[in-house]
Amino acid sequence: MAERSFATEVTKLRLGAGDEFHGEGILAVTKALLQSGVSYVAGYQGAPISHLMDVLTDANDILRELGVHFEHSASEAAAAATLAASVNYPLRGAVTFKSTVGTNVASDALANLASGGVIGGALLIVGEDYGEGSSIMQERSHAFAMKSQVWLLDPRPNLPSIVAAVEQGFELSEASHTPVMLELRIRACHVHGRFTTKDNRRAAYTLKDAMEQPRRDVNRIALPPATYMHEQEKVSQRWPAAVRFIQERQLNEFFAEGAQDFGIVMQGGLYNSVLRSLELLGLADAFGNSRVPLYVLNVTYPLIDEEFTRFCAGKRGILLVEEGQPDYIEQAVNSMLRKADVQTRVHGKDFLPMAGEYTGGVVTKGVARFIERYAPHLLADVTLPVAARPAPVPALMDGNPNAFAIKAASDEVQPRPPSFCTGCPERPIFTAIKLLERELGPHHISCDIGCHLFSILPPFNIGATTMGYGLGWAGAAAFNTQETAKRTLSIMGDGGFWHNGLTSGVGNAVFNHSDNVLVVIDNGYSAATGGQDLLSSKAANPLRSTNNTIENAVRGVGVKWVRTVSNTYSLSQMRDTLREALTTREKGPKVVVASSECMLNRQRRVKPLVRKAIESGERVVRERFGIDPDTCTGDHSCIRLSGCPSLTIKPNPDPLRRDPIASVVDSCVGCGLCGEVADAAVLCPSFYKAQIINNPSGWDRLRARVRNAVIGWLQNRIERRLEGIAA
Repeated sequence: MAERSFATEVTKLRLGAGDEFHGEGILAVTKALLQSGVSYVAGYQGAPISHLMDVLTDANDILRELGVHFEHSASEAAAAATLAASVNYPLRGAVTFKSTVGTNVASDALANLASGGVIGGALLIVGEDYGEGSSIMQERSHAFAMKSQVWLLDPRPNLPSIVAAVEQGFELSEASHTPVMLELRIRACHVHGRFTTKDNRRAAYTLKDAMEQPRRDVNRIALPPATYMHEQEKVSQRWPAAVRFIQERQLNEFFAEGAQDFGIVMQGGLYNSVLRSLELLGLADAFGNSRVPLYVLNVTYPLIDEEFTRFCAGKRGILLVEEGQPDYIEQAVNSMLRKADVQTRVHGKDFLPMAGEYTGGVVTKGVARFIERYAPHLLADVTLPVAARPAPVPALMDGNPNAFAIKAASDEVQPRPPSFCTGCPERPIFTAIKLLERELGPHHISCDIGCHLFSILPPFNIGATTMGYGLGWAGAAAFNTQETAKRTLSIMGDGGFWHNGLTSGVGNAVFNHSDNVLVVIDNGYSAATGGQDLLSSKAANPLRSTNNTIENAVRGVGVKWVRTVSNTYSLSQMRDTLREALTTREKGPKVVVASSECMLNRQRRVKPLVRKAIESGERVVRERFGIDPDTCTGDHSCIRLSGCPSLTIKPNPDPLRRDPIASVVDSCVGCGLCGEVADAAVLCPSFYKAQIINNPSGWDRLRARVRNAVIGWLQNRIERRLEGIAA
């Protein structure tokens, strides 16, 4: 169950020639694929392009009508290898995944694909996950394009430019027999706009044609001596063909080219930020009319020497707006201009940060510094935006009217690390580990990519390393020695397990006689990437094969000791199973499958059903937990061992006690973990479970009246006794 359904929006994919599309960038990309006559699409979900996979899933009926094959690939490598269909046949194919971790995984297939080249258009749609909103290490896709000589498109973030990039990407690929990479930042994926549509195209040469008339060209296979020919072909044929196509089709854009004797060059994806910066400085308007020459690189690899020398001719200096590091483009441009004996000064990382996301404020500050250097008179009567002003000296903060409020807020607001969702079934797993640490001492814990990586942060503080998606157990492979009875503990999610972990983790452990422990967290979906189904998902999926258990899979590769905990909220069962795994005398790899449905997806499914039942007058019972303020001691062990967002603190009602007490807020989903923690950790009896009944029956009302009367009478006795003591 994906986190968002596009079932309604995908009807826009049927728009024909001359119609106007209104919508989101991800939908526009899908429409562009259909207009381009794509034959097959594959991919692996991941931010910021997860929704592209969701759109394609919801549009499967439309894809089938056009003869387009679509599949969820097992990994990014499987997706990239799918493009092999374009090596020998004039079939247009597209694959999608996130970068750079996804491109890392795909790099073997990508290198082989780029070596032999393609006949049909091969397009890689990569989610450029760089910047403060990223969930991965900070790297760029540019290096992969350069490494394998794959052309890299970075279109302006508006729908007409994105659609044109998809269509031209296929054409560029076919013209140069080279795969093309199209990078989309998160803003491009979710930008809204409009464009004039074309008719969807069914491929003239189909998958059926290719299968019934198979072809092969041994010179296209990456095997020496053909690989030596491929390298020469890249330089002598494919590169010049790509350059000609880019120039003839004018894929890069020039604006206000002769307006000044200086200019700005930018990656296409940063065009909006640069234009907005110029607008704030009074040097452009909101419609793209600039008073400063602009050269927009919708193709960032290869760079076109003739276009750069043309743009720089007669200019004293240019500012190159290139996000991230290393500064690949800036280095290339300096080399290119010097070889052409063009003396234009190239600025970039001297005015802009070497690393980090180029937000609007960062770009505005850099552009303002550049303009002040080359044409200060243009800013003489301009009130600089706050972001472009010199940073205030700390002592001058007294002059800031908001200084007091900022300091007061920073003193009171505590940093809050990212954490699991309310009711997450993964939280009790790490609570059980914390309880075991009290009993057995600490263990080396190897982490993995996924929601469970939040365990490295407070309140759990569990985990030493993470090496990649599905590499949790492989990350502890070195700790396999008979010199100690202590075992390591590795964590892996079901998404990582099916992506890479079954072979790189489990198979590797079996092969090398590991005596360590793996916990596979099976929450029924690829929760970290948006709730997509997996091989082990329990939900019936008409398009995919599900209900293939993780336990069967690990037994199939040779693991003998396997335990499945079917309800992770049973903290005592979770703790006891982990204790057995860490202390059993049985040798060999041990796997604990901790299985409970992702609460976020469960709530997405259940809440609409509950609302509908309540509105129709049905009796609905919901469970919530609470804390008795008279019993709570203020120890807060429940918070330290659970970390649930619905657990917080409030003032103690007892005037003789100063420590705040714990409290459960309305976001509680009734998972029961806090009560389980109180029981398993022998904390306190302050937790209680309450039932909230909507549309109660007559019997429910009678029971409530009797309970209120009895409890009220007993409570009044206590109050009267306290009054007597006070007197």
